[in-house]
Parts: sequence; structure tokens; C-alpha cells
Amino acid sequence: MRRAVLNVVGLSARDLSSGVMPRLAARAAKGSVAKVKPAFPAVTCTAQSDYLTGQTPSVHGIVGNGWYDRTLSEVQFWKQSNRVVGAPKVWDELHAKNPKLKVANLFWWYNMGTNADISVTPRPVYKSNGGKIFDIASYPQRYRALLKRDLGDFPFHSFWGPRAGLPSTQWIAASARWIEEHEQPDLNLVYLPHLDYDLQRFGPTDPRSDTARRDVDTLVGDLADFLEARGVDVVIVSEYAITAVDRAVPLNKVLRAHAWLELKDEAGVETLDVFNSKAFAVVDHQVAHVVVLDPSIREEVRQVLLATPGVAQVLDAEAQAAVGIKHVRAGDFVVVSDSHSWFSYYWWEEGSGDPDFARTIDIHRKPGYDPVELFIDPKIRFPMLIIAWFLLKKTLGFKALMEVVSQDASLVKGSHGRLPEDPLDWPVCIAARDASLPAQIASTDVYAQIVRGF
Repeated sequence: MRRAVLNVVGLSARDLSSGVMPRLAARAAKGSVAKVKPAFPAVTCTAQSDYLTGQTPSVHGIVGNGWYDRTLSEVQFWKQSNRVVGAPKVWDELHAKNPKLKVANLFWWYNMGTNADISVTPRPVYKSNGGKIFDIASYPQRYRALLKRDLGDFPFHSFWGPRAGLPSTQWIAASARWIEEHEQPDLNLVYLPHLDYDLQRFGPTDPRSDTARRDVDTLVGDLADFLEARGVDVVIVSEYAITAVDRAVPLNKVLRAHAWLELKDEAGVETLDVFNSKAFAVVDHQVAHVVVLDPSIREEVRQVLLATPGVAQVLDAEAQAAVGIKHVRAGDFVVVSDSHSWFSYYWWEEGSGDPDFARTIDIHRKPGYDPVELFIDPKIRFPMLIIAWFLLKKTLGFKALMEVVSQDASLVKGSHGRLPEDPLDWPVCIAARDASLPAQIASTDVYAQIVRGF
């Protein structure tokens, strides 16, 4: 038996009955489908780690897309080493059963230093002069050159940022076809992110999001048909569903108002000092890890967070253990938003001490996830001129910042991370009819569907 797991990010149970995604709906109707109680938090790295280990963050340690490293005293987001996942993965079990089984991992996260037989992942080349060249990494290394030769360069500009869109997902789907044709893996894990973008930009009910749904329905339907024609069993999963939001909650501004944030001047801008702050927030969509470095204010911080509009829960260590997220990487408090809010990382007022990365796409330096990177600032009259000028300076060897990202958090209309009350707003798992899925499974149960039959 051979299997492909297509990770259709942002696909909800509600989408299957919307009439907008007929091919995926037909697959669900003829197969076996379950609503998946989301991972907590319901974000990419945590959900994928739940699926690939069958464990919760208390065991595998992936408490979000990023966290505060208490040893290094650094906030670290979007790291790529598979060794940060502290539990055996699906390929470890499969290789233990049969060392000859071949596993391919295409663009799922933590895809470097993995024991999967084939891996392909986005990975820029960072130059010593501060430059960055968009690229991919692979193992074995030859696949990087072969894929680029046959498919062209990976369209990194459409993988994240204001131009995020369909081309990157199309390229990943094409790479899945290429790997199938050339290597015939026993298990092929394929990440397909396109729905994530417009549903965050515009919200799940906007007509523009329906366009993204139709595009994904066609792409996934074609890829699944291709794989099945070659005898591959196809399982479709999603990591989370995106729900409508209308309020951004700047937790670091709240903490700053109580003089708990320490800021340092760096070339005229205010940078968050995570070495010396008494308390600060590492935000991740609708969940935040609040780190309290001064134990004497812990209860006061908790009360302030509970009183903050848009905050629904403040989980201490005991409550974190109850939901499977208690880990050294978790915050002293894990804060959850209400259903129509999300957390921004801002600690400043626009135009007053903005850090130099605020208006750029910089997923590693920002101490929190920033969905506003999906938007060019609408106040800029001629953004393409600014982008062209930036590219010219980079071509000539000058250091420059592409400052086109908005700081208007109200632009964001969709988010995820908390557990939606309505199961129609949960992710799904679609498998063959003989999988006999119950109506609802836990995020850690997806693991069993991946290894089933091997």
C-alpha cells in the first residue's frame, strides 16, 4: 500500500457543505470524514506536530509557531530543525516496521534534519552582506536542483507576504506529482497552504475567499485524482479552520501601560528587551504566551490580562496541563482570545518609535506572528515604485528595507488558534470509506490515519 496525505490548510467542515468546493465535498460523501477537534493552539506547527507524533505539546514541545527560549532569552519563530520536535515521528514508526518504506515530506514544517527519506522545504540563502536569496532546501540535496530544473524556481513571493497566493501551492502540488513519478514514495506528505491567505485577509465569508476555495478545490481534486490513478491511497486533512475576527488585541501595549515592558533604544527606535522585561507577550494568532520574569507580579499580571477586552482565558500551569500544553517552552500564562479577536505583537503607537522591521516582512525578528504582512500599506500611493527602488538598491549591493507593510491591524479579517465553539469551524480528515472514521476525532488521532494499513 502507498498513501499521500494532502494537508489543505484552512479547510473547514463548513466548507464541505458550502457548495463552493464540490470535488472535496464529493470525496467526503463517498469516503469517510471526521471533524478534527483542533490542536491547541490551532496553529501550523502545533497541529502538524500533533498529526506526525500522535502526541500533544506537553510531550512533543511545539507549543506554537514560536516561543520564548528561556535559556537563550530569545523569542524564536519558524525554526526549521526537526530536532526541536521532542517525540518520535510517523516515519520513525514506519521505518521501525519496515526500513525499506520510503517517506517524502513536502513543505510540512520542521523539515530539516529529518529522518524522512525525502524532504523539500522553503529555505532562503542568507548572504553575509545582509542579502537574502529565495530558494528551497532538499534532502537528498539533488532534489533541489532537479525540481528547479523541471518546475522552475519556487515562487517564494507567493508563499508569504502581500503577494501570497496560488502559485506557491501550485508549485508544491507539481512537486508532489514529480516526486510520485520519479520516486513512488510509500508515504507522501504534501502541504497545500493557499486557503490560509485570503481567509485571513478577507475573512471566511468574503466572496474573494470563495474564489480561493474554488481554486483549491480544483487543485486538490486534480492532484488526488492523479495520485489515485497511480494506486496511491489519498487522505485529506486540514490543520485548522479560519473564523471571522474584527478586533486586534495588542497585549504588549497592555503590559507596557503597567511598566512591565523594558524597551531599549536602537538607532532611534524602541526594541523589546526580553532579557530585562518583567513581563511580555509572544503572540500567535488567537493564542499568546505571556512570560513573567518577575515572580512577584505574577498574580497582578494575570488579573490585568483577565480584565483586557478580547481576552477569554488565562491559563496557568495547572490549566495548561489540563489541555496538554504544559511545557518549559509555554508561557507562564497561555492567553486565549474571544471568538472575534486576535493578538497583535505591537508595543508602540504607529509613528512613535516603530522598530525597523515593523513595515517589513520579517517572520524571524518579530516577537510574534504578524498577519498584517499579508497587506501592502493602503496609505502608500505607488507601492510598486517603492518595491522597484528597493530591488534596484539590493541589485547594486546596498542594504535596504522594503517598508511596504501596513501597521493597521484592523485589516485582518480572519484568524485561528482558539477552539471554535461550533464543530463546523473545525478542520477535517477525509479518508477512504474503509477507514470508518467516527464523526469526531482528536488532533492526535490523525496520526493513526496516516499509519493505518502500513
